[in-house]
Amino acid sequence: MSDTVHAVPNAAQIESWNGAAGQTWTQFQDQLDRQIDPLGQEALRTLVPATGEQLLDIGCGCGQTSWQLAQRVGLDGAVLGVDVSQSMLQAARQRTDLPSPLAPLFLHGDVQLTDLGAARFDGAFSRFGVMFCADPVAAFANVLRALKPGGRLVFVCWRSLAQNIWMRVPLEAAQPFLPATAPPDPHAPGPFALADAARLRTVLTQAGFAEVTLRAFDCLVGASDLDASLSLALRVGPLGSVLRESPALEASIAAPVRAALGRHVHAGVVRMGGAAWIVSARRSI
Repeated sequence: MSDTVHAVPNAAQIESWNGAAGQTWTQFQDQLDRQIDPLGQEALRTLVPATGEQLLDIGCGCGQTSWQLAQRVGLDGAVLGVDVSQSMLQAARQRTDLPSPLAPLFLHGDVQLTDLGAARFDGAFSRFGVMFCADPVAAFANVLRALKPGGRLVFVCWRSLAQNIWMRVPLEAAQPFLPATAPPDPHAPGPFALADAARLRTVLTQAGFAEVTLRAFDCLVGASDLDASLSLALRVGPLGSVLRESPALEASIAAPVRAALGRHVHAGVVRMGGAAWIVSARRSI
């Protein structure tokens, strides 16, 4: 990419989600939707979408949550899904598995930078789409501006890697075969960027939100047999990130990762613990 593109805030995430990461999530769309839908449903229950509302879906990805929101607001409402990934938005627009009287609108943009309008939305929602901003305070401040006074924000994000067994198990199984690396910056854009409760509260309050509430939510994550779960574990999460950079390592680690996942098969499906925050907040004025 050119120096001009790299000078854009959040350039690394935009490049990644329009490259290998976005292609992977699009390829595994159905499996990933089934896997994380229970966590998204819990966040939807917290948001309580109402008929006729105008709702924003942040980091909507392949669009499952945007279509779910559209089902709830009905013909008198509106849903706008925003994402940086062109390939995932194309998949979102083409979905036929989530019938709704209202089709969501989809916008290619970075919530950190894109003009979302002023006092436009009754609510903003996200299922694991808010952890990938280089400047999360700026991103949430932009969302705040787009909410009407009293508008609510609800999202679900991951707690720590240590608590998310479904991502930790494959990474630990592969660890003996991976090169030594420095510990990652815990606040860098990525799945665990908002895992720290104190930091998350600070980010939201600095962005201008009030009534910030964090609720721990735990459930079993997984919806596929051993073969499909192995394919997914090698493509997403912390291990997937390593293998995107060093694909030759897969030959060494596939067998131990498969064995580790095999210890978590229940009724033919690999299921392991997932740990998230269900976060809610409001624009007060």
